[in-house]
Amino acid sequence: MSPENYRFDVSEFAPRRIFDMITEVRVSNPEVVMPQAAARRKRTRLTKDGKLTLLACDHPARGVTNSGSDPLIMGNKHEYLGRVLRIMTDLSFDGVMGPPDIIEDLLILDYLIQERGGESFLDDRVLLGCMQRGGVAGVVGEIDDRFGAYTAESLAAERLDGGKMMFRFVADDERTLLTIDYCARAVTELHRRGLYAFVEPLPQVFVDNRYKGNASVPILVKLANVSAALGESSQHTWLKISYVQGFEQVVKATTLPLLMLGGEATGDIAPLLRDFANGMRAGGNVRGVLVGRNMLFPGDDDPLAAALAVHRIVHEGMSPEETVKQMAKDRDKNMDTLTRLFG
Repeated sequence: MSPENYRFDVSEFAPRRIFDMITEVRVSNPEVVMPQAAARRKRTRLTKDGKLTLLACDHPARGVTNSGSDPLIMGNKHEYLGRVLRIMTDLSFDGVMGPPDIIEDLLILDYLIQERGGESFLDDRVLLGCMQRGGVAGVVGEIDDRFGAYTAESLAAERLDGGKMMFRFVADDERTLLTIDYCARAVTELHRRGLYAFVEPLPQVFVDNRYKGNASVPILVKLANVSAALGESSQHTWLKISYVQGFEQVVKATTLPLLMLGGEATGDIAPLLRDFANGMRAGGNVRGVLVGRNMLFPGDDDPLAAALAVHRIVHEGMSPEETVKQMAKDRDKNMDTLTRLFG
């Protein structure tokens, strides 16, 4: 979809020296994280219009480093974080979800920006912490996805808005039940602190020595019901559900708000835009997206242009065809956001 001879260059937007400045703060003044988190202006309500566009930045934390044909691209933190910043410093996407290192990288950069007279890009945004990542990809037993990142207590201490968790549903692996139990306990702990729980049931099957998606209407209807019932209360629970053909039947499974996920990056965002537009029309409880790889690595295209296209579909009801036209105008928009402050 990107124009011929165009390729987004993360170093032009976020030069390596900015990456190194974050490391320097981690070495010389790591204590800035908590005061920065305490000073962040939070939203009074989770959504402004009942909808959310959230960037998922948790895949490398469980050892998933491939995107497209490159087996290590998401393991390059300069490349990865630079793309996260490309989207998040624009202020359009509602928020971001990530493990502690990513969230704290953002807080440190926010500190550095304000130290140089710039405005916070984290004020009035939704920040969610990934609570798991113990099920490292490729390790025997990864379906037993232990909680090894944020806890409900640490999310509250860092003044984040909630926590995200998932269970990979593999019908012939009893470790699925262990992970469901971890998620149920986490929903309860978040609820007791007034924090939101974002639960993702992900049906998978083991094929060719790896786990692959296995989503269908019947299994998603089942898992939406299971997920909605986890914990002592569903008051603060949102679900993250794969879009599939027949999504209208899936959304009837619960009254809880649903966010759609993006899945593996394909390099072509056009089908994803169509799916999201169709999903937003599938039912009143479909309230947006929690999407990662397809926004961060949309082929050779600009991550911000891709993110703004999705944002317009969710918040403005724009058609995929209209957003594609708008992407050409958004490409390379405000590429000096960081360099004008950091040189």
